Amino acid sequence: MITRSGRLDALLIWFGLHAGIMVTTLLGVALADYLGRWRQWDVVLFATIAEHGYDGDPAKPHDPGLPAFFPGLPLLMRLVHLVVPDWTAAGMLISLVAGAVAVVALARLAEAEGASGWMAVVALLLFPTAVFLTAGYSESLFLAFAIPAWLAARHGRWPQAAMLAAGASCVRITGLFLAAALVVEFCVRKEPLRKTGWLVLPLVPLGAYSAYQYSRLSDWLAWMHAQEAGWGRRFTWPWEAWATSWREAMGHGDFSVGFRMEIVGAVVSVCVTVLLLVLRRWSEAVYAGAQATALLVSSYYLSVPRSLLLCFPLWLLVARVATRRPWVMVLYALNLGPLMLLHASLFLNGRWAG
Repeated sequence: MITRSGRLDALLIWFGLHAGIMVTTLLGVALADYLGRWRQWDVVLFATIAEHGYDGDPAKPHDPGLPAFFPGLPLLMRLVHLVVPDWTAAGMLISLVAGAVAVVALARLAEAEGASGWMAVVALLLFPTAVFLTAGYSESLFLAFAIPAWLAARHGRWPQAAMLAAGASCVRITGLFLAAALVVEFCVRKEPLRKTGWLVLPLVPLGAYSAYQYSRLSDWLAWMHAQEAGWGRRFTWPWEAWATSWREAMGHGDFSVGFRMEIVGAVVSVCVTVLLLVLRRWSEAVYAGAQATALLVSSYYLSVPRSLLLCFPLWLLVARVATRRPWVMVLYALNLGPLMLLHASLFLNGRWAG
């Protein structure tokens, strides 16, 4: 069981990271421009849904990609907006609180496996795309549901695990992969069949959201088709996705560096899945592998490095190795820490950062 000191360490690291990013950002911009720096990319889309719904801002051209975003974060932003008038600030506040929940749960999960809790937290927060845990994106909120759900499942608390996983399914389609992994964990643990009904609960939000979009667009898979309408993404063979992404990465366009990041992220995703299979961590391999597969059979790689933030088994693996060999964490921090700062700078200056 995680100690009180372990919880405190996780929270200090989390809030310390936010304080450092805030100070660094304020050094480069006026206080009045601070929130504007964080109003980038999907932050604008989440705020649009929260303020206007899935029909979008009536004063602007219709965005067919909006249904790709699940309603969990926009609904919560709408609630927080009752006391926080700025939509960007509302999203960042949600990420701040949700991230605190997530890192404490991650530390508990790591220590339950005999690894260092704070090392697992540092591994997550020094990952190059960790800036999205601070911005008004859905990653922190998803992890705030997903990691406690996994922790509850590990302790055999299936009603709690199912309800938390249902919360994760309200936030991202990744909740579907979490639900599949929970089924495998349930089977591996040979739980009583009378508890099987709880495994259906995480699928309910997906069904409800699909029904809602059907009522609007007569399309049960509107959330999936929005990917193609908004970003030209559709299912394709994995070698075709690799070839397209490689071609873009080797070019000289504005997104060539971004595609190189995507390719590295794709390789890491596959390696993590294979390693989990070798270690016979079957349920975690299903979670990581399903997420990787969904991203690697798209027309081209998009947001693969950012999706790795959601792969909590990766942070557990890093913590387990670094607990036995502390120099691994030093090497990890020295190599990935600067990349995290670089990506944060790219994001805050409106450039694509994963």
